[in-house]
Amino acid sequence: MQGRLEQLRKELQKGEQEMARLDRHRYQLRETMLRIAGAIQVLEELTAPNAAAEQAEQLVPAGT
Repeated sequence: MQGRLEQLRKELQKGEQEMARLDRHRYQLRETMLRIAGAIQVLEELTAPNAAAEQAEQLVPAGT
């Protein structure tokens, strides 16, 4: 029984270490996704006026 107890404790420790590793990875991935989402938002805002101007040009015939 003592051997099994020691084995279970080692498995629990390994599981806790793996959980901590996964938590760190999840945090890093979340931060990366937030930066990407921010960059997308900025680019969308920067390109929105250009897109609106291009649409207006298409609606108004040249030379009018």
